Amino acid sequence: MNGWMMWLVLAGVVVILELFTGTFYLLMISLGLAAGAIAAVLQLNAAGQMIVVAIVGSLATAALHKSKYGWKENGNASRDPNVNMDIGQSLQVNEWKDQGNGKFVARAMYRGAMWDVELQHSAGYPGAYTIEEIQGSRLLVKPS
Repeated sequence: MNGWMMWLVLAGVVVILELFTGTFYLLMISLGLAAGAIAAVLQLNAAGQMIVVAIVGSLATAALHKSKYGWKENGNASRDPNVNMDIGQSLQVNEWKDQGNGKFVARAMYRGAMWDVELQHSAGYPGAYTIEEIQGSRLLVKPS
């Protein structure tokens, strides 16, 4: 088997492995392996082929990482509606207790359970509120 065939077989194996991960990073490595096949066709020696594979694979991986499809910054999951389906939902608060430091606290029924509810930066009046953040068993809300 020729050198270029070996690089293409390796690239195919890596593409198959990518089907199990779904991250696109192994596809970038397979691009490097395909570049190694091209280097073999151009009759570079084995060391040159490996250098081409390493450089192309690394550059492709770095480009993917910086793109919108790469790793995302770890955001605050307690405020992310994509992580927690309760963010943005409404609940009814009947009575607030003033903590004296600008915070109002209450207990409210939400999804069949009693939750601690906290309101900051505004006065607490009975009514509907929207969940802004979840910290443990405490809901931070804002007026609807």
